Amino acid sequence: MKAAILAPVAWRTPPRHYGPWEQVASNIAEGLIKLGVDVTLFATGDSITAGKLDAICEQGYEEDRTQDAKVLECLHISNLMEKAGEFDIIHNNFDFLPLTYTGLINTPVITTIHGFSSQRIIPVYKKYNKRGHYVSISDADRSPELEYMATVYNGLDTADFKFTEKPKDYLLYFGRIHHDKGAAEAIEIAKKANKRLLIAGIKQDENYWREKVEPHLNEQIVYVGSAGPEKRNELLGNALALLHPINFAEPFGMSVAESMLCGTPVIAFNKGSMPELIQHEKTGFLVNTIDEAVDTIKSIPSINRQYCHDWAASKFSKEKMAEDYFKLYQQILG
Repeated sequence: MKAAILAPVAWRTPPRHYGPWEQVASNIAEGLIKLGVDVTLFATGDSITAGKLDAICEQGYEEDRTQDAKVLECLHISNLMEKAGEFDIIHNNFDFLPLTYTGLINTPVITTIHGFSSQRIIPVYKKYNKRGHYVSISDADRSPELEYMATVYNGLDTADFKFTEKPKDYLLYFGRIHHDKGAAEAIEIAKKANKRLLIAGIKQDENYWREKVEPHLNEQIVYVGSAGPEKRNELLGNALALLHPINFAEPFGMSVAESMLCGTPVIAFNKGSMPELIQHEKTGFLVNTIDEAVDTIKSIPSINRQYCHDWAASKFSKEKMAEDYFKLYQQILG
């Protein structure tokens, strides 16, 4: 089987620090290669893969700002689509734009819908309902207007995550600094609980950072910057718990799975996919308010960190994700 995996071109695949879609595309590609699939990864030229790499740019537009994002995206997608006949199947991890080519090629396209940036993009997905093969990354993140083949949870390389049995005495916020992710709420939870909070992530919204986060930084509330793989393991593994007080219906939440793989429970607002990712009172706590989150902190010692790791590894591994997608490929190809 010859498969083309289409990754985004904002960041390298896999990303150096931030880039969840790129990370999933990488894990799909590398997992399929181990299953014997002949994989070509369409990504930036500095991307890393055990398969073939096809690229129209050396770096992503977020890492080289001299490039125009739309121009890069058009060149990138068209590069694959003009070679569609060379593949048995195309796996689209690039949102809705590649769908507009599917009526012009014969190669089937399976699309992982990594969430909806806006309801205004739904009409493109609707147009290709019958032709497309859609996969959701959680049952919560489904549009009633679309037809889906399956839900496949994002899978991580479990070997990348170090289990830590005995944590240190701090809470962690790990994610982009943005209202959606609830950095300000995490700060309020830590203050009310009188716990130290480490904040790690890229500053995606500068105004939000200046108004809601920066004024609170001190010895108790500490910003440690964005975190690569080694720093991520240390931060997640040594935390008492990950605070994930999201303000939107999150489609998946990579940091939630990553935290549990390190053995660290998650305290999350009960929105979006969180009930699918977290076993309440077993791998973390699902709460509805800041005060509820504060109340659960005293119950953190009741969480078995080994169980937390084992459960996450059984649900969110790269191997399981690749096997699930391989079965869908076979189903599509008959």
